[in-house]
Amino acid sequence: MASTEPGEAGPTEWGESVGVGPWAGALPDDPRLDPDLLAGGDRRNVVDRYRYWRREAIVADLDERRHPFHVAIENFGHDHNIGTVVRTANAFAAAEVHIVGRRRWNRRGAMVTDRYQHLRHHPDIPALLGFARARGLAVVVVDNAPDAQRIETAELPRRCLLLFGAEGPGVSPEATAAAALTVSIAQFGSTRSINAGVAAGIAMHAWVRRHADLSAAW
Repeated sequence: MASTEPGEAGPTEWGESVGVGPWAGALPDDPRLDPDLLAGGDRRNVVDRYRYWRREAIVADLDERRHPFHVAIENFGHDHNIGTVVRTANAFAAAEVHIVGRRRWNRRGAMVTDRYQHLRHHPDIPALLGFARARGLAVVVVDNAPDAQRIETAELPRRCLLLFGAEGPGVSPEATAAAALTVSIAQFGSTRSINAGVAAGIAMHAWVRRHADLSAAW
């Protein structure tokens, strides 16, 4: 039977074509590798580089390459977009994802990437802002406020914290007042706003285009 971590997709969900089967031949002498995965195969939702690796080894390797931007979302009502934000932050190797307000959130959308992405909880916006100041992070609010700069042309700071509001209420006035920069995403249709998880992905990609070493991407 293929080995998967609890809650992670296995052959029945991803299909036998995803991942790799049991290791063939002599077992490699590498402490990063998981004996159970070597024996049963690795069908996890990870890039091929990390096949058969222990979870702790994957996190340690990611820690060597994470980018200096952080992502935060105000969680007013168990926001279901947080899972999407976590999954995207993992894909772009964000330093941390910060959840402000309620601790509980729907982890299904994260597709188990929360096992590899650093998460931090803050009870309120002042606590988050205190963290940002202590780490020297410029707070960048992503919201369609009237005075916001277009993210397509704005200069995003390299060391920053991208802050998003919950679906519906958006970013709180307290957070907006403390921001070093407020940016909006250009829209051309009839809707007033776009999904918070989608907005987070666009903003992270804007940071990656400006600051990341694209030659190091997988």
